[in-house]
Amino acid sequence: MTADDSFGRLDDDDYPAYTMGRAAEMLGTSPGFLRALGEARLITPLRSEGGHRRYSRYQLRIAARARELVDQGTAIEAACRIIILEDQLEEAQRLNAAYRRTAGSSNPSAGA
Repeated sequence: MTADDSFGRLDDDDYPAYTMGRAAEMLGTSPGFLRALGEARLITPLRSEGGHRRYSRYQLRIAARARELVDQGTAIEAACRIIILEDQLEEAQRLNAAYRRTAGSSNPSAGA
């Protein structure tokens, strides 16, 4: 991998760039909170060659949403379930919109 390839990954939301300590610091939480999210299967960090957890920006956004819910008094298990359901709803809405676009373009008389 060249240096240019490495820098290109900085824009990749799925690249596991953050250690557990750095991720916890950025979120203002503890490493234990991140481990709990992993145990609840909300996020699954990748592992470095040495076995250390690494988090992506996408995973940090999910963890930040979980922290927001927990800070509001929601149990961590319930927060994880809420986030999973929110994600499923967003995906269903995206698929529905795509279906409507496809159905509308294949039936020109539908708009008349």
